Amino acid sequence: MSLMVSGVDILGYVAGAITTLTFLPQVLKTIRDKSVKDISLMMFIIAAVNEILWIIYGALKNDWVIILTNAVILCLSLTMIYLKFAYANKQNAS
Repeated sequence: MSLMVSGVDILGYVAGAITTLTFLPQVLKTIRDKSVKDISLMMFIIAAVNEILWIIYGALKNDWVIILTNAVILCLSLTMIYLKFAYANKQNAS
């Protein structure tokens, strides 16, 4: 097992980091505004299932770029699902 990181791996990690950043602004905005009124729950459920499948695929291929990128996005998707329920309950209570 080599600890050397190839240019292809670096490209994959950079692409993965940028892909991960696509979800981050929505998570931060939702936390800041404490509003989930315009958030699609189904979109984040589909994204979470998709990320689980990608993680399994990455594990089967032993590809850490795929595993790490999709694990972070899964965490962000699950965070949005949690916030959708948590903030929706607070908004319904008021």
